[in-house]
Amino acid sequence: MKLIIEGGLPASDRKKIALALSDEFTADMPMVLELLFVSEEEIRALNARERGVDAVTDVLSFPASGYVRGRPIVAAEHADCIEPVMGIRKGEWVQKGSRLYLGSVAVCKKRAEEQAEEYGHSVEREICYLIVHGALHCLGYDHMTEEEKRPMREREEAVMAKLNLRREE
Repeated sequence: MKLIIEGGLPASDRKKIALALSDEFTADMPMVLELLFVSEEEIRALNARERGVDAVTDVLSFPASGYVRGRPIVAAEHADCIEPVMGIRKGEWVQKGSRLYLGSVAVCKKRAEEQAEEYGHSVEREICYLIVHGALHCLGYDHMTEEEKRPMREREEAVMAKLNLRREE
């Protein structure tokens, strides 16, 4: 099913990332992921408020629902995450369809730039990685334990390979 990424990047870049992520889930309706670029101050405030960690971080994810990795996403089980798609027909606003809200990903661009330099790769690669990482969190992946970390890293690398942004060997 189709994934739409809204905000933060030019449409062509959002579309490429969404397409690379599309094999990571199955859903019975289109999905939408909100992408935000925030300052160091904003991400620190979000991190403190949402996680109790008063520090700047690179990316934060805010899943809309309790999606479980590897399990099909069924709209009927997440009715609170369905949003209408509106359009104009004959001069009037009408609902043209619906989509399922996956969640939001907030990326600190300054931190991404610092990390790209630190790791010796492009800012583009770092930002894409952070978006992919955040999207996978919204899809139910995590990395708190070694058992969770392995599948998440495998999926990150697979998506990054589709974007032709592999880790430098």
